[in-house]
Amino acid sequence: MRVLVVSSVLLASAAAADGQTGYSKPPPGVSAILNAPPPPDVSVSPARDRVLLTHKDRYPPIAELAEPMLKLAGLRINPATNGPSRPGRVVGFTLAALDGTKTQIPLPVGVRLGTARWSPDGKRFAALGTTEKGIGVWVYDLAAAKFTQLPGVTVNAAIGVPVQWASADELLVQSIPATRGTPPVAPPEPPGPVIQESSGKAGPVRTLQDLLQNTHDEALFSYYGTSQLAFVNVVTGGSQPVGPPAIVSGCDVSPDGKLVLLTRLNKPFSYLLSYASFPKTVEVRDRSGGVVATIADKPLQDRIPIEGVPTGPRLVQWMPTRPAGLCWVEALDGGDPRVKAEARDKVVFQPVLGKAAQSSVTLTHRQSAISTTTTIGFFEDGKRVLLKDYDRDRKWARMMVAEVAGGPPKVLFERSTQDRYGNPGTPLTRTLSNGQRVLNELGDRLLMANEGATPKGDRPWVLRYDLTTGRSVAVHECPLDEYHKVVAVLDDLGKRLLIERESPTLAPHVVFRAELGDASREVKLTEPVDPAPALRSVKREIVTTKRADGTAVNFTLFTPPGHTPGQKLPTVFYAYPTEFADGDTAGQVKGSAFRFTTFTGYSHQFFLTQGYAVMEVSMPVVGPPASANDTFVEQLVANASAAINKGAELGVVDPGRVGVMGHSYGAFMTANLLAHSDLFRAGIARSGAYNRTLTPFGFQNERRTFWEAPDVYAKMSPFNAAHNINEPLLLIHGAADNNPGTFTVQSERLYQAVRGNGGTCRLVLLPHESHGYEARESVEHVLAEQIAWFDRHVKQAGPRK
Repeated sequence: MRVLVVSSVLLASAAAADGQTGYSKPPPGVSAILNAPPPPDVSVSPARDRVLLTHKDRYPPIAELAEPMLKLAGLRINPATNGPSRPGRVVGFTLAALDGTKTQIPLPVGVRLGTARWSPDGKRFAALGTTEKGIGVWVYDLAAAKFTQLPGVTVNAAIGVPVQWASADELLVQSIPATRGTPPVAPPEPPGPVIQESSGKAGPVRTLQDLLQNTHDEALFSYYGTSQLAFVNVVTGGSQPVGPPAIVSGCDVSPDGKLVLLTRLNKPFSYLLSYASFPKTVEVRDRSGGVVATIADKPLQDRIPIEGVPTGPRLVQWMPTRPAGLCWVEALDGGDPRVKAEARDKVVFQPVLGKAAQSSVTLTHRQSAISTTTTIGFFEDGKRVLLKDYDRDRKWARMMVAEVAGGPPKVLFERSTQDRYGNPGTPLTRTLSNGQRVLNELGDRLLMANEGATPKGDRPWVLRYDLTTGRSVAVHECPLDEYHKVVAVLDDLGKRLLIERESPTLAPHVVFRAELGDASREVKLTEPVDPAPALRSVKREIVTTKRADGTAVNFTLFTPPGHTPGQKLPTVFYAYPTEFADGDTAGQVKGSAFRFTTFTGYSHQFFLTQGYAVMEVSMPVVGPPASANDTFVEQLVANASAAINKGAELGVVDPGRVGVMGHSYGAFMTANLLAHSDLFRAGIARSGAYNRTLTPFGFQNERRTFWEAPDVYAKMSPFNAAHNINEPLLLIHGAADNNPGTFTVQSERLYQAVRGNGGTCRLVLLPHESHGYEARESVEHVLAEQIAWFDRHVKQAGPRK
């Protein structure tokens, strides 16, 4: 495919034409910013004495996305490698000591490495390496200072956890079975019709993609999904298989390293659900593969209510401080949130595997993870845990401490999950010598981290929370004129910290800070690299206003370099709707005016390079969770009107030249605003869903089905109001979108609807791209399309007719 470098004018002239062109490039200044390398990812050794900096290539070429791909049961598999269709793209590793000394690590030639995984003792790390022949395991030994490939190991990375550390010198690996033959060949003609039948019981299903279609797909799923689990010694290369091959969707080594908690998938498979809902067996196996205990044997999960959970043990995990104790969660209400119940869940503990003795803690509401990485927080003494439950009707959460021996939990604090100002924080964890994680606590005092939301913006902090008194003492707090966020805590006292620092003029970088009595020592571990120095005069301001009903609407207002106060500018309005149970939490401020403005991907912020102002707007949809969407459209319009009026009042926004844009649910919002208001001159909608009858069993936070609320579904669908979209609309969609509900056909049908009713519309389908866009060619083309569209229809717009 030829690549064209075209101007905004040329793109605009093509807007009315049907047909194909090559990839376009954005203005030169935009391309230069895209070419800047991203800051490295930071990973701390379990020994807390070193930091691994991982450098990645942000934008792969389209040729990589065009590699063969199988879509099976919600997975996307590259059949050539038996791994994910989009492998990692690490281009460099740097090992940094806390004194600032750095060592560049040479990479193996001809291998695409993935994310590194530290050994429990911090003396090695392992990474998957992809080549044309398959996926191997590469181990870097810090003492020897070299990478070594594990001999004879070909990894199955299509599903599950392909590699994990079992001990300081041993890995548990999912490998391709040695006896596996050639892939199943599609029959020359179908063996018969595909038949599905309902048994008369309700089985609502969210709108999923990439599902199995026929018996050949089933055979392919079994072929590429089946793994041979094995323990592999990284020193000797010796391997010990763990039982027969199976479709392993999850596995975890016990804290003592002697057992494996295994989840394997069984037939019959489903053509309506992804692999996560397939029949499964959760069991414990010994190192030779013998079944020690069966924890759960679950049928196809095709009857789970919307926002419900399966019955029986779920979220099974090892107790980190026991050699081989288990815990899990079970529903007490049949898994149905609509059923009235005094208690919805219980957390079960089995400290000694195989013993009948169990204990449990009953939760009034549905169990919820205490953080994004930790389901249940264990104290190091093994006697207590932190638990969290969530009331979906009130959007209310409680953090509790409970005894493993059982009994009622003690509530530490509770709040609306949408109350950012009242958030007490998230408990931090640390790694034990066995590789398991426990709460970072010292003498009944927990380390907690938070975004530090305030009415004036976010100021992240870390504090020590006293379980006995309920009082907190700050360990670290963001200063008033910069943005500091703790990346990691390197000791139990919270006096040795990794902090990411930034300001409007200082690019993000990581420093090591150690408190030494009354003084402190600070060492820079990464460099602040500014990819766009010419844009450092971009200004950002957090603005609060109110819509007509008194609900607060917040937005961050960006002005481009060289802006003269009072000069009204063409403006990009970018947003994503969020539901709130009450107006107070809806009005809370999010973000900080002291962050560095970073331009990546196909971001709306690139419009700042073209002389636009940019508004990032909160779009609260307020009301009871069960019915907030009844006034969805009216609230969108009220939010947008209030924000635009305030921006104009500040002397920045030209209300006659505002373009609206959004991605996914924000694209859905964009189409609705164009259909139901005249506030905007044009719109850009990326990867959206516009006809809600195609997502009839709920979407986003809508709980009701189409048949329970047909009027709401109809009113919220901009497809039904396509004849009212009389402003130019640019629709962009990945041709291989696999996000639930946002089928590519959603954009195709809206384009046809707007076009058929005489509207101005342009449809751009990006080959091989999913819900978000990755390839450099795609990213550049999207930026070129966006800038050209708004240049023509917003910046150059004349007076309204």
